[in-house]
Amino acid sequence: MTMKKYKVGYTTGVFDLFHVGHLNILKRAKEQCDILIVGVSTDELVRSYKNKTPIIPFEERMSIVGAIKYVDKVVPQTNMDKLAAWNEFHFDVMFHGDDWKNSEMYNEYEKQFADIGVALVFLPHTQGTSSTAIIKKIGDTSCP
Repeated sequence: MTMKKYKVGYTTGVFDLFHVGHLNILKRAKEQCDILIVGVSTDELVRSYKNKTPIIPFEERMSIVGAIKYVDKVVPQTNMDKLAAWNEFHFDVMFHGDDWKNSEMYNEYEKQFADIGVALVFLPHTQGTSSTAIIKKIGDTSCP
């Protein structure tokens, strides 16, 4: 059996209207670590930074993510502070979609994580799928 590059990995998301892009991120993350911890954003957190409420309630999103075979532990994400998450879960790598690469927030996390020996790995965003696109498609569909 080959050793994975990292022991404990961490990623977060809203995971509203779970789709193949979400699955791809979790699968790619798990391929690189022994234990994958996934933070699911609470409804309150999503409202605070996206100004909208997820369609699927928090507890149901937690259940869905927790049932995915790549996920070893699912936890609530109650704030955006990734260093606080590290203090709680002691991961050695954080995974995130590459759509945030080179953003001011993640450039800062990269520096902070480097100081404590945590890698920040950006995984490819699945083109052509997003919860927003799914919602738009549903809204554009007229019933006969």
